[in-house]
This record gives sequence, structure tokens and C-alpha cells, in this order.
Amino acid sequence: MSDILDKMQHLLAAQPELAVDPAALARRIRAEAGVISDVDVLELLRRLRQDSMGLGRLESMVTQPGVTDVVVNGPDKVFMDRGYGLEELDSPFGSDAEVRQLATRLAAACGTRLDDAQPFADGRIRRADGTSLRLHALLSPPAVDGTCISLRILNQAQTSVKQLVGNRTVAPEAADVLEKIVKKRVSFIVVGGTGSGKTTLVAALLGLVSVKERILIIEDTSELAPMHPHCVSLVSRRANAEGAGEITMAQLLRQALRMRPDRIVVGEIRGAEVVDLLAALNTGHDGGAGTLHANSLAEVPARMEALAALGGMGRQALHSQLSAAVHVVLVMERRPEGRRLAHIGVLEGNPVVPRIIWSLDSGKSEGYPQFLDSLGDKSDGKIGVSP
Repeated sequence: MSDILDKMQHLLAAQPELAVDPAALARRIRAEAGVISDVDVLELLRRLRQDSMGLGRLESMVTQPGVTDVVVNGPDKVFMDRGYGLEELDSPFGSDAEVRQLATRLAAACGTRLDDAQPFADGRIRRADGTSLRLHALLSPPAVDGTCISLRILNQAQTSVKQLVGNRTVAPEAADVLEKIVKKRVSFIVVGGTGSGKTTLVAALLGLVSVKERILIIEDTSELAPMHPHCVSLVSRRANAEGAGEITMAQLLRQALRMRPDRIVVGEIRGAEVVDLLAALNTGHDGGAGTLHANSLAEVPARMEALAALGGMGRQALHSQLSAAVHVVLVMERRPEGRRLAHIGVLEGNPVVPRIIWSLDSGKSEGYPQFLDSLGDKSDGKIGVSP
């Protein structure tokens, strides 16, 4: 059975048109195998379809409701994340060769190479149903325990703040504050760990923006899909195999400034583009937003310093720009009960000092009333909690 499978896989590689004609493929299986039962033919057809189309043996996992990630750590360990941490599954792979074959095919579908000379690859897979996935693959070697595949399901579901309140991601009292932040055109960033719901929260908040405003979204991978009628999405691009064709986030930010934006949003601040973003937010583009990988509010200044250094901006200049540009930080956390908006904080002073003004666990801080006053109709536009 395995010999026939290997032979048919090589045949499909040479004649891919057979994959779209099951009857012709079944005839070739019988011709190659000689005496074979109908049950074995159907099983071979199923295996060939898995190995040559879609996500192969990971397809059934990716399509389950609520799944955000599927990871393969060699042939024996497969995990998925449905929002409550990684769960180990029964592996559908029999050998590392099968994992490697799938990884190589998925990389080719992304338009990139994956082989011994280039043992790692990442890209984006667009599926027939309109959904997208982010792929990262790493061969063995250098991976010690076998070929690794990481799939992130890019759910562009249009989630509203009301829905986030309904599923307890956002507390009702916090939702009222978030709406005021957006209506007041206060610039904010959302921080949290991987898979904590940062992008989902940003998309929901952008849905509260006035329909008369134009939103420019810059991302490394297209994930934000706010319920708003006037969004323009720009996506960066890596260099090709020849080292040409790269489009950076910083370049897209400069282009966005020329596209008459009312609000500029960076899907994930991860490099030197932070310099251009802060410059944009300090030159009349209020109400901007972005996400940042940081585990707590206290880590934000140091994280921003590190990213700004990549763009040649020193610590003092960064704090001056940050204190004037970004006023509110929303902290997302992954908890046993699910993703939660854990804290609302403000950035004050120069150098910037972060301060929590609302917490899911402990409620409002002493500065909370002043913060609400700064969001009121009679506000002078300055956001903060200091008297």
C-alpha cells in the first residue's frame, strides 16, 4: 500500500492535472497496483487528496470552530489552540517525511522555497473559502525533533464591541470608556501576548469610528477587518529569492500619509516603523492605533525604546514623541476563562510613566474620575489623570 502511495505521489507531482479527475486517478491506481479492492482504492484517493490539496492532514483541525493556531512539532506532536491554551491532539503523521512534504508544499503555495539550502519559510495562504492563514515552517535540521509547522488562522471576523461584551472579553463599564476613547480621537495601543486578542479588540474599536472618517491600516499580514465602510489596507512584503521587491512597514506608513488619512492604524508595531508612526501621530493624525507585543503596561516604555532604537531614535527623543502621541494603553490577557481586557492605562510625563487607571480585577484607581473628565465634552483635549 505504501509503495503504491509513493508511486502515485510522484505521478501527481509530474501530472498535477490528475488531481482534478478522481475517475482517471482511480484508473491509474488500479493500473499500477494490479489487484486491489475498492476499499483500498478509496483509501488511496483520500490519502492522495490529503497530500496534494489544501492543508492536507491538518485540514480537519484548522476548520474546527474557534481554532486560532495549529502547530506541529515533528511527526509525533500536534497541538491546536481554541483560545484556552494549546491542546495536544493525536498526530495524523506517520513520519517526518510526511510532515516535511506538507511543509514544502505549503511553502510553495505561499510563493517561497523550503529546502535544505533554505530550511525555514513563512508566508500567507489564501483559502478557497476566503479565509487566510499565516504559515511558518522549519525543516529538520535545524529543528531537532523533526519538521515544525506553525499555522495561525487569520480570522477576519467582523467583531463589534457589543459582541466582545457579550462573550465577556470586555467588561461593560470598560466598554463605555472605550467608546469615549474612540469618539474623542484619543490615540491608543493595545498590548498583550501572542493570541491574547489584541487584533480583535482593535478591529472592534475601529468599528466605532465615524463613517465620515477614512482609516488607513498598515500590517505585516492582513488581519484587521473592522466593521467600517472606509478602510484602506496596506500590507508589507518580504524580498523575493533574489533579494528584491521588499516593501517595509515604514515605507507603507510614509505612503499612507499621502493618502488623506483621518486615522492611521498599524496592525503590529514591531520595528523601525514606530518612528514614522509617532511622527504621524504628532503631526495632526489623532485617533491612531496599533498593537504591541508586551506582557504588561509597565513593559511598554522599554519595548518602545528598543523598537525606536532600530529606527535610529534615542531614548530621550522616543519619550518626547511617545508622551505627545500615545495617551492610552489597553492590556489584553489570556486567562483560563478566555481572552480578557485586563487593564486600561495611561502614559504620563516625560520620560513616560505608565499608570493603570482601571483593572478587571481591582476596578477603578484614584485617577479614574479625572480620566473620565478628560474624555468629556468639556475636555480641553488633554488626556491624563494628574490634577
